[in-house]
Amino acid sequence: MSEHIADLPNIDPSLLEPPSRTALFTPRRATHAPRFLVLYGSLRDRSYSRLVAEESARLLQAMGGETRIFNPSGLPLVDDASDSHPKVRELHELVQWSEGMVWSSPERHGAMTGLMKTQIDWIPLSVGAVRPTQGKTLAVMQVSGGSQSFNAVNQMRVLGRWMRMLTIPNQSSVAKAYQEFDESGRMKPSPYYDRVVDVVEELMKFTLLTRDVAPYLVDRYSERRESAIALSNRAEQASI
Repeated sequence: MSEHIADLPNIDPSLLEPPSRTALFTPRRATHAPRFLVLYGSLRDRSYSRLVAEESARLLQAMGGETRIFNPSGLPLVDDASDSHPKVRELHELVQWSEGMVWSSPERHGAMTGLMKTQIDWIPLSVGAVRPTQGKTLAVMQVSGGSQSFNAVNQMRVLGRWMRMLTIPNQSSVAKAYQEFDESGRMKPSPYYDRVVDVVEELMKFTLLTRDVAPYLVDRYSERRESAIALSNRAEQASI
């Protein structure tokens, strides 16, 4: 690479790192069960987004994962309470614990629900100097009362990207969700159910593939440069 650096005058050569095959392909592998946080976006007694979330958790467990489903009942609006609120603390602790997430929301007025967005908005942008969601995997799902739509999953993809999550390619959208569950709340066999299985299976694979290299995957030149500048400034101030 050194012969090409001269053609990149705006680059700090000491901070431009070619991808390391060792870091990518031979990291120390974790042996514990992959950990997943599952969020859903409705508090109705018969919440189809919750039922999809619960089925996703069952599937993840069947594939060897460990799951936690966050109950958003009692979670305050953002800025209407402090980070010390018990439900906010619970959510923060689960985010820190998790290695991957499932977000399942109804579509309401052509968008994810306010409850879903509130949960996402309570996830902190940083803990110390680290964004707690970066490098974690994410699967997005939605349920609709009418015909199939993808507005909610598309919005959640934007949020996942903003939060530096590794959002898997597959997704699930269950149309006319009221027809897709039996009286006990279990999802009936259908192409919609098969797609949920597809999404969960893909999430598990991506999580196993990336969780041990997540910090390396999201390491950025711009942030290394900012850190180097900050360190240099502190050294100059200390020498004065």
